[in-house]
Amino acid sequence: MTITTAKRIAARLPRLAPLAAALLVALPAQAQWEVTPSLSLTETYSDNPGLRSDANKRGQWISEARPGIAVYGRNARVQLSASANASYYKYSRERAGTRSNNSRYDANGRVKVIDELLYVDAAARRSSRAISAFGPNNDNGFSDENSADVSTWSVSPYLTQRFGNFAVGSLRYTHEQVKSDTSRFGDSTTDSAAFNLASGRAWRDFGWNLGYRREDLQTETFGDSSSENALLRLSYALHRTFRLTASGGYDSYDYEAAGGASTAGPSWSVGFAWRPSARTAVDLSVGRHFLGNTGSLAASHRSRHTVWRLNYSDGVTNSRRQFTGAQTVDTVGLIDSLFAVTIPDPLARREAVLDYLLLTGLPLSSTQEVNYLTNRYFRQKQASASFAFNKRAHGTVISAFANERVALSTGEVDAGLLGSSLFGLNDNVRQLGMSAAHTYRLNALTNATATLLATRNRSLTTSFERDQQSLRLGLSRRFSRNLNGRVELRHIRGDRGLSGAGYTENAISATLSAQL
Repeated sequence: MTITTAKRIAARLPRLAPLAAALLVALPAQAQWEVTPSLSLTETYSDNPGLRSDANKRGQWISEARPGIAVYGRNARVQLSASANASYYKYSRERAGTRSNNSRYDANGRVKVIDELLYVDAAARRSSRAISAFGPNNDNGFSDENSADVSTWSVSPYLTQRFGNFAVGSLRYTHEQVKSDTSRFGDSTTDSAAFNLASGRAWRDFGWNLGYRREDLQTETFGDSSSENALLRLSYALHRTFRLTASGGYDSYDYEAAGGASTAGPSWSVGFAWRPSARTAVDLSVGRHFLGNTGSLAASHRSRHTVWRLNYSDGVTNSRRQFTGAQTVDTVGLIDSLFAVTIPDPLARREAVLDYLLLTGLPLSSTQEVNYLTNRYFRQKQASASFAFNKRAHGTVISAFANERVALSTGEVDAGLLGSSLFGLNDNVRQLGMSAAHTYRLNALTNATATLLATRNRSLTTSFERDQQSLRLGLSRRFSRNLNGRVELRHIRGDRGLSGAGYTENAISATLSAQL
């Protein structure tokens, strides 16, 4: 098994080449590095590991081994944060609609090649994604129903130049690749170039920012497309904490529009930015682009024991672009902001955050994946709110989202994914969801956790809906500095897509985790 695992890891190493290069650059320099291998063993009894319909489900025992590694480092030249793990399953009965293994990784880094001139960003990710918004999610880790593994990587060198106190400019090139294990979605590559010129320190009350971006997308399944976006942003400080903002620009896309709709036009917005303190920030704008009225909001506030965040965005995008960016409310980020008040050093704070998550059993991210496989461009309106609290024996993370996608390009490009008679499901999709996790520290070594998740996906074109809910109750115990145990009860229920049949899963699991 060790040899097989090594071969699988070796086969994936080329995808992490940009980050490996960053490590090689960093070796000669003095740095702070953390390399943490881990191993967890889990025994689970599930009455429906494949998330089949209630009439067809069968219970069985599943043994799981999950090796993993986390790497974190920073010095004057390099920043790197990476984690990877692979789960291998052994079933007491024959496999039916379940996985034999499941691997995930998430890495990002930055290399300072020439100080204040040339930098390189790189990232690589792999995870399971839903093929359709209207089928079961792989919430238990075992089911392969409605699931595809999607991997992405990107490398982005960029130049920066300061023109005295007058302006700061940057020129960036980005190459991204998205791959899926289902040929119905196909592989794609994206090449983009972006230019930005912003006002320098000589502009005190008045600020400006001029940006231009061109993106070319090449796909295996539905041809090529491109987009161009130009934008000028202006701001004026009425007070040291309050600025008025305005923008104007032009957007152009070359996808084949559904119903002959417009694919290009001007845009404008007006708004404000408010920074009453280092702990509070609000950015709000309203305006219009070629698709209609629009707006944006980014608000955050943190106190000694809480963090609040509220966001709204509206723009043209596609699934492939979404896969290369985070689409979850990040629990690590929320708690990092919470601990920033008392632990200013980023390395020490990261250790405290990971230690807190390990002790409490909280997930690394709230399950708010809104992405699914589609080859269409769409207008996405998304609102999200999140809250984190930590004081004495209690810790809470709550988040909610509302997302609506209106397809802009023709539906024929999704015929391979959904069938020629079903691609209308992706015409107009609304997704709602919330999650809440609460932990209670029984003592210095023992914690109890409850996690609740509920989502609803609805096709506004066909009126088809899919609901899913899950409840997890866990008890975790730290036996030593590097050894932890956890027992969990899980209940999942939902709808099986177009068949209309419901499914439920009840499971109990025991996990022993060690940092090596």
